[in-house]
Amino acid sequence: MTHDHTCEEIVLNQWQPLQTILYDGWVLRFADGYTKRANSINPIFFSNEDIKEKIKHCEETYAAHQLKTVFKMTPFIQPENLDEILETEGYAVLDHTSVQRLDLKQVKQPTIQTVRIDEHVGDEWIEQFCLLNSVDEKHKQTMKRMLSNRCLEKGFFSLIYNGEIVACGLGMVERKVLGIFDIVTSHKYRNQGLGEQLLLNILRWGKDRGAEHSDLAVLLNNEPALRLYAKLGYKEIYQYWYRVK
Repeated sequence: MTHDHTCEEIVLNQWQPLQTILYDGWVLRFADGYTKRANSINPIFFSNEDIKEKIKHCEETYAAHQLKTVFKMTPFIQPENLDEILETEGYAVLDHTSVQRLDLKQVKQPTIQTVRIDEHVGDEWIEQFCLLNSVDEKHKQTMKRMLSNRCLEKGFFSLIYNGEIVACGLGMVERKVLGIFDIVTSHKYRNQGLGEQLLLNILRWGKDRGAEHSDLAVLLNNEPALRLYAKLGYKEIYQYWYRVK
């Protein structure tokens, strides 16, 4: 499978915002401010209009939604010099991120198999995730609406250990790619290998549903997560970052 904008298309599909506007090859996404990924401009298809005019229009559109203007910058941006243009327009770089891929042929079995897997997002999973990840109360409903669409096969995972939910995560399968999102482990159970056990359960689930690769995104300043993914065999395929006005 190529590493062209197909990877970005799959991520756009797997992490659905509440609303999308297509504008001259750019994909504008809106989700009431919950996550940059769902509230940013993805300039991944061919662009015809004057760039300065387009940027101005985007700024006005996001301002109307009470949102900052955020561009997601990947190796596939159109036009190719957009990063330099945004720099001159006063956009700062944020959240350098590594997109990583794992071939699912050689995935080992989890040793802890006490997981609950829901096919549809429920209040309990949302509550647990928000608790473990300290998500602001105001984002709960947005998150639920975003994750309720039925277009893709999803698994909402809760790892149970010592009788309590200690880790949560989300897997989605599209075009034989298992996307992994929202991996979080309870603070009091960190560094005990439970995040790895959760991931191995998600990988097995994705493989059973026909996935051949797993893709995920990890912040380059998140050392523990980078170590875990490297241990499992994930390798970087490209990086992205955000430009914020």
